[in-house]
Amino acid sequence: MELVSVAALDDTRAIGIDGELPWSSIPADKQQYRTRIADHPVVLGRVTFESMRDDLPGTAQIVLSRSEQSFAVPTAHHASGVDDAVAIAEWLGSETAYVIGGAGIYSLFQPFLDRMVLSRVPGSHEADTFYPEWDDTAWKRDSATEYDRFTLEEWVRVDDA
Repeated sequence: MELVSVAALDDTRAIGIDGELPWSSIPADKQQYRTRIADHPVVLGRVTFESMRDDLPGTAQIVLSRSEQSFAVPTAHHASGVDDAVAIAEWLGSETAYVIGGAGIYSLFQPFLDRMVLSRVPGSHEADTFYPEWDDTAWKRDSATEYDRFTLEEWVRVDDA
């Protein structure tokens, strides 16, 4: 099972403020993000899940929650932790699951990720939520593609074996 984190962050790793993006919408980023995750299950926290209920991403949503055990959405599955989320994604028949937030979920999954796909929005924005730091020696930037208003970077975990 490949675990891939997908996030948009600025130069300070900011990803949100008051449950919203810290910058105005970037349509090209939203389009590449939605296209990337469309045919795969996504792993997300309950608050992020609730914020997306009107337009749920992915083929299935694996929701990590301590307070909710079931959801009134047929494609939503409860997970209690990383191992449970991976087992559900495998049960769904997927080879890849995308981790899409929020900050606590990104932090929880960081040690288990195989790749990170990061939309880097230049500048520093007012924020209350941040993407976790990572050890640069454990990761290699595999590609960077410039777009208007952001750079799409793909990072792969360095095989230390």
